[in-house]
Amino acid sequence: MNNLPLKNLAIVAHVDHGKTTLVDEILKQSNTFGEREEVQDRVMDSGDIEKERGITISAKNCAFIYKDTKFNLLDTPGHADFGGEVERSLLMVDSVILLVDASEGPLPQTRFVLTKAMEQGCKIAVVINKIDRPDRRIDEVVGEVEDLLLTLATELEIDDFDCDIPIFYASAKEGYAMTSMDDEPKDLTPLLDFFTTDYLPNPKTEEGNELRLLVTNLTYSSYLGQQVIGRITKGKVTRNGQFVHCDIDEKNKKFKVTNIQVFDALGTKEVEEASAGEIVIVSGLSDAKIGDSLVSPEDVNPLERITIDPPTVSVTVSVNTSPNSGQEGEYLTSRKLEEFLQNACRHNVALKYEETADPKEFKLMGRGELQLAIVFEEIRRAGFELMVARPRVLFKEIDGQKHEPFEMVVLDIPENDVGIITESLSKRKGVMESLGPLGEGRSRIEFKIPSRGLIGYRGQFLTDTRGEGIMSSRFLGYEPYAGDLLSRINGAIISDRAGKSTPYALFNLLSTGRQFIRPTEIVFEGQVIGEHAKQNDINVNCVREKHLSSVRTAGKDENIQLPPIQDMTVDYAMNWIDDDEWVLITPTNVRVRKVELQKNLRSTIRK
Repeated sequence: MNNLPLKNLAIVAHVDHGKTTLVDEILKQSNTFGEREEVQDRVMDSGDIEKERGITISAKNCAFIYKDTKFNLLDTPGHADFGGEVERSLLMVDSVILLVDASEGPLPQTRFVLTKAMEQGCKIAVVINKIDRPDRRIDEVVGEVEDLLLTLATELEIDDFDCDIPIFYASAKEGYAMTSMDDEPKDLTPLLDFFTTDYLPNPKTEEGNELRLLVTNLTYSSYLGQQVIGRITKGKVTRNGQFVHCDIDEKNKKFKVTNIQVFDALGTKEVEEASAGEIVIVSGLSDAKIGDSLVSPEDVNPLERITIDPPTVSVTVSVNTSPNSGQEGEYLTSRKLEEFLQNACRHNVALKYEETADPKEFKLMGRGELQLAIVFEEIRRAGFELMVARPRVLFKEIDGQKHEPFEMVVLDIPENDVGIITESLSKRKGVMESLGPLGEGRSRIEFKIPSRGLIGYRGQFLTDTRGEGIMSSRFLGYEPYAGDLLSRINGAIISDRAGKSTPYALFNLLSTGRQFIRPTEIVFEGQVIGEHAKQNDINVNCVREKHLSSVRTAGKDENIQLPPIQDMTVDYAMNWIDDDEWVLITPTNVRVRKVELQKNLRSTIRK
């Protein structure tokens, strides 16, 4: 396998355009799996959260052989919050396959991944996916893709950009690809044959025998310890060889390579050595970070470190200080919480964390609420109890003026909802950039809006469009502060005492607003049990019991029926809370509480 010609490529696209499904079919039709091997759908989405949500969160490597050529294939995330994964992954490949939905066309993340690929000088091929959709707009989408390529080539000042890019028409779900819409749909052979052509280049390498390898990912083996993943740009790495680890502090440490692995189908296989161009997994280091270099002792010349777009959102994370602390989780201390945050930042270069003046609290920064919510979901599943404050955008001082991050948000919605969506985004300091039809009965709107205007809006957007809207955004940069914004409109319903909630009390509180808890749940003073129907907060007794008496009247024993309560999720709670509230996250529950628990020490009047 080591002697075969080698190519490294990545599949990139906007979220939900079919990347992982296409990778499934490529692996199946290249005979990567055995005849009797059972293969599940979206096999590359290996994480529990990825399977539950149906999205790719972290970039994955796999490899397959087709017509005596080995291909290292990367499946990348499509959501804007995980853009750091895409930027990191593109450093390992020489060409990208850009997937575009045949109905939705290019969206913000399509532009983002294409920009990063063109900046890296990757060769590009386009696959128009989901051509079996009844609302497909193939000719229009092809035109939009060509316009986008020309626009980006102009913006990036790429004079020698070749706009004659091959375009394929495919249905990853049905497992076929064609070079023309007039062809008969059979299988992915036209696309797989294209992979072997000279259009997709062999790995870029430097001449010489001295090793140069940039660490672009980290993994951990309980048997081998920490492992680093990266592409060899020069020389070769050998098992039991002595090399030098160059870190961010320029402390060059010698180490011995204890194990080398290369990707083989969905797994890996051990090799004695690997040469320039190959993507390898190297063991023998204990404190490597993404962006470090591995070099030969004869030529200690590290590669340029990875630089990616900076975080735009921060959130305060704290250990659980609530009255019910320690009842549901295994880990409660700030030391264990800091360890997990360090580990999360080590594996994701788009995340950063800082200590605060309070030893119980830390500040975690990332690209968006979804990325941070995924981190907290992983923490709770590891057995932690923690509290999370309202996400805040990161401001900058530029030329003595306050600046904040802005985003371009693109919305595909039913045309009947244009009015309500426009009104909602305008209240959040959004400015409409364009409005146009998108097929029959739908419209596409583009808004330029401060990032903080989108915090907490996704849930409202789905409600306003009855689940039929699609919203996506991309980071534009920092612009002057747009002015003060209202946070959540409605107040909170707060328990004024501890105890076990009763059906009788909750039934009599239905008129106050929407409830978050079910009967018999244990509550504490200061816990938020619902959303008030009015603007201000309200303290209520949700543990009141029905007093028994010997008197019987009509309606005395009427049947109590309460509306169904949806389970609170980390994402929803982070979007819903206000500045004076915490999201309380444990392995079994997600709750909301006030920062100040005692009712006589806080006001119910919201500013």
